[in-house]
Amino acid sequence: MYATITTKGQVTIPKAIRDKLNLRAGDKLDFSLDSDGDLRITTATAPVTELKGMVPKPATAATLAEMDQAIRAGAQDGR
Repeated sequence: MYATITTKGQVTIPKAIRDKLNLRAGDKLDFSLDSDGDLRITTATAPVTELKGMVPKPATAATLAEMDQAIRAGAQDGR
């Protein structure tokens, strides 16, 4: 597939590629060059649903008092 660069340096990604990668307006792409100078384009955004389960649930939930204490401690540390 081919695409043309506009005078503003913009390229339209062919519809077949957008559909295959499920790309939508506002999605981010990462451009990189490999050691041979070939261009690689990868998606840099993922739906929030893909993040589910990445962080394990704690054994017990923190209380509001514990959360407040952690916030105060962080504020005092300058974080």
